[in-house]
Amino acid sequence: MKALSQKVLCVAHTRKEGMWCAYCDAVPGYNHENESELVFQHGDRLPIRIAEVIFPQFRGVPYAY
Repeated sequence: MKALSQKVLCVAHTRKEGMWCAYCDAVPGYNHENESELVFQHGDRLPIRIAEVIFPQFRGVPYAY
């Protein structure tokens, strides 16, 4: 997970088949650990170009669309 600000959180999610995706959403900003699951469930999926900038450690890993 990566906080873009106190109330904006991005979360990367890996899948069993070796792919990944990233989501972003507004959060209350009280506890990012607890709020990360809400971002995964309700956030918007990021385009790969933006996701790779936020999570460069996943570059080269297939992105799930």
